[in-house]
Amino acid sequence: MSGCLPDSGAGRFGSPGGVRYPQGGGLTDAERAGRERVRLQAVTGFEASEKNREIAASLRVSERSVERWRRQWREEGLAGLASKGSPGRPRLSDRQIAGLERELERGPLAHGWAEQRWTLARVKTMIGRLFHVSYTVEGTWRLLRRHGWSWQRPARRAIERDDDAVELWRREVWPRVRAPRR
Repeated sequence: MSGCLPDSGAGRFGSPGGVRYPQGGGLTDAERAGRERVRLQAVTGFEASEKNREIAASLRVSERSVERWRRQWREEGLAGLASKGSPGRPRLSDRQIAGLERELERGPLAHGWAEQRWTLARVKTMIGRLFHVSYTVEGTWRLLRRHGWSWQRPARRAIERDDDAVELWRREVWPRVRAPRR
């Protein structure tokens, strides 16, 4: 994570085997809206007195989900099928995220680490120290990725490297010492 430059975004994995919804969470607003559209499509089946099995097959969802949606629709109407929004609130505020980014820009040396490379464990520790909020290493990665940071691998180069001397050696010394080809 050295440098951690903003990224253009990350793709999502498709779902194998015709299953519409992958297990997990962390849906974007667009994905939540897509799921809500599917639930609202089920309402036309409810109104036409279709069986749960038929609705589930046409929408490529489980019968259990259709049962749950039908019950919510009966009890609360369309409001029962509306998206409830993000399941959790962000653990860091926008102001804290901006502070985190400033601290990441300062680098690991400014925070007491011996080398100039950010790791997820270091970022996790720094978040805990600065904001008294605990993240897992995986949660730290999701947080950073959500805010446009990407994983970067540092180029390993010797500090003492002299590119001119290397090029001179390649042109003049190497042809004399290499073994002739047979």
